[in-house]
Amino acid sequence: MEQATNAVMAEITLENAQQLLIEESFQRPVLIDFWAEWCGPCKSLMPILEKLANEYAGAFLLAKVNCDEQPEIAGQFGVRSLPTVALMREGKVVEHFMGLQPEGAVRQLLEKHLPKAWDLLVQQAQEALQAGDQGTALTLLQRAYEESRQQAAIAFELAALLIQLRRFEEATELLDSVRLADRDSRHQALVAQIELERAAAQTPEIKALQERLAAQPDDAEAAYQLALQYSHSQQYREAMELLLDLFRRQRDHADAKKALLDIIALLGNSDPLAKEYQRKLFALLY
Repeated sequence: MEQATNAVMAEITLENAQQLLIEESFQRPVLIDFWAEWCGPCKSLMPILEKLANEYAGAFLLAKVNCDEQPEIAGQFGVRSLPTVALMREGKVVEHFMGLQPEGAVRQLLEKHLPKAWDLLVQQAQEALQAGDQGTALTLLQRAYEESRQQAAIAFELAALLIQLRRFEEATELLDSVRLADRDSRHQALVAQIELERAAAQTPEIKALQERLAAQPDDAEAAYQLALQYSHSQQYREAMELLLDLFRRQRDHADAKKALLDIIALLGNSDPLAKEYQRKLFALLY
C-alpha cells in the first residue's frame, strides 16, 4: 500500500519501510502497530488506533506491521511481545508500550508529540490563504484564537489578516486585548501598520464626506456616499455600520439596504463580519 502525502494509515513491508517509517517520521510522527492475526489483544487495540488515526486526520501516520509477514522489521525494532506500539519522530523511537492499552492512555501518548488542535487550524488557515480563500482563513484563525485561549501568537496572525482585509477597528481591538507581557516587536509592527493603512485609506473624498456628516449628522446622502467610499476602499465594517444606521433611520432607503446586502454577498456566507451584519439587518426587518 503506497503512502499518499496525507495518508492516515499504511501497511508496512520491507519495500516501503524506509520511506514510511524512517523518512516519514521526519515529516510527522509515525505510530507503528506491531500485530499478528493470532494475537487477541492486537485485534482489540487496532480499532482504537484506527479511530485515533482517523480523528487526527493525518497528523500522524498509523503504520501497521504484521509480524508474521514481516518478521525482519519486527526484529529490527526488538519486538518481544504483541501487541507492541512504538512512536517514531525524526528516525528514532521516542515512546513505546506493550500490551493492550485504553484509548485514553494512547491519546495521552500522542498528545505529547502532536500539534495542538489550534496549531492545525492555523496551518489550515495558512493553506486557505495560499489558495486565495481569505474568508475561510479568517474563520479558521478565529477558531484557533478562541480554542488556544487567546494565544498572542495566534492573535498576531489573526490581526495581520484583519489588516489585510482592511478591518482596522477589529484588528486594533484584538491587539489591544493582548497582554502587556506579550506585546513584542510583532505587536508593535502591526499597530504601526494599522496607523499607516488608516492614513492611506483617508482619501480626500472620504475626508470631505466625514466633515460634511460631522457638521450635519442627519445628512442621509452624505452618510450613503461615505458608506460607498468606505466600501470602495474595502473598509467594510465602517460601510455596513453607516448603511445599517441609515436604514434604521429611514426604512424606505432602498439603496442603503441594497448596498448593505451587496457587501454581505461580496464578503460571502462564511465570513464572520458578513454573518454579524446579516443578523443585525434581519433583526431590523423581522
